[in-house]
Amino acid sequence: MKKYKLLAILLLASVLIKAQDKIYFKTYNYSQSYYYSQILTGIQQAQNSKANNSFKRVKVDIKGKNFPNKVVDYTQQWHNKPLSQGNTGTCWAFSTTSFMESEAFRISKEKVKLSEMWTVYWEYVEKARGFVQSRGTTIYEEGSEANAVTKIYKKYGVVPKSDYSGILEGQKFYNHEEMMAEMKSYLAMVKKNNIWNEDEVLATIKAILNHYMGVPPQKAIYKGKKINPKEYMKAVGLVPDDYVDILSYKQRPFWKQCSYDVPDNWWGDESYYNVPLDDFMRAIKKAIKEGYTYSIGGDVSEPGLLSDKKDPQVAIIPTFDIPYANINDDARQFRFSNKTTTDDHGMHCVGYQEKDGQFWFLIKDSSSGSRNNDTKGDKFGYYFFRQDYVKLKMMDFMVHKDAVKELLKKFK
Repeated sequence: MKKYKLLAILLLASVLIKAQDKIYFKTYNYSQSYYYSQILTGIQQAQNSKANNSFKRVKVDIKGKNFPNKVVDYTQQWHNKPLSQGNTGTCWAFSTTSFMESEAFRISKEKVKLSEMWTVYWEYVEKARGFVQSRGTTIYEEGSEANAVTKIYKKYGVVPKSDYSGILEGQKFYNHEEMMAEMKSYLAMVKKNNIWNEDEVLATIKAILNHYMGVPPQKAIYKGKKINPKEYMKAVGLVPDDYVDILSYKQRPFWKQCSYDVPDNWWGDESYYNVPLDDFMRAIKKAIKEGYTYSIGGDVSEPGLLSDKKDPQVAIIPTFDIPYANINDDARQFRFSNKTTTDDHGMHCVGYQEKDGQFWFLIKDSSSGSRNNDTKGDKFGYYFFRQDYVKLKMMDFMVHKDAVKELLKKFK
């Protein structure tokens, strides 16, 4: 009997050893990436001097493995096709605008294309206002959070993209590099000289934005009629107060609303619903299965995210990082605390698939990383996130309150 037990143990050990993921060093070339070959060219900007340089990154070896990376195989909710954010740091606007478009269809059955840059324009104005009111202690960068979109909608409404594209004529991709440099330089001067005249500062910021993005309209065209942006927002079924942000980390108490302690939450929003990881995962799976999409944010700088040419566009957690069974609240918090998990990207979850005991999420993306493949292929602008990647690396999501009503009942 002992002989057979020993044999069984050895066989199991052999299987486990074979199942371990391995590291390899992948060589990348800047000039072959979508960002350098398409975006910089599309905005008529000279190639960066490092474009011909190559570099290496640690990645997971997936030779001999197959993944469910065909968009058509996923159960999907309606969404517009992926769009590029160009040379900007506005993923939060693209992902959440896409989410709001899907919400408009879910609620009113209208297929709309909303303006991302309308929200970006007014967010930059509000950031400048915050900069003045805080006497220059708040940051002024391109990044923000999903709930910045609902914050802007509540104050300014929204317009269709056809009424405000926010892009200059003849420019293929968005490019905010010079615009941001000019605004930041101006605000640095304001701070240095203590020029805290809010009206004057906002007028100057708007002048810069108008030059680079165009003047935002006062009316939106809806079914042939001119209405104001708040009326348009209501006409397509969007109510900003109906959306909530679900967060999961241990540095704040669970089952309490709290702040998400990241730089992009520049205004210190404390409305995030903080829940344990298992509840987070149950909610995120339940929502997409019941027909809700959501804006989702977290870390996309990992060896298990494979998005170079000929890569399968998947995101997984390799076993050399942490086995799936060991991913828990502590492992998640450890990585957030030591900054190996960062809040660096926002995306839109639009579908799911369950295969071979794994839950996969279909992720619509606006970054260049999801575009290093066939521009006419079905993977262009999408990622496929396995449940382990979401569980360890996605920190928060915004969804309609009806999708998580049972979760919200637990908050006092």
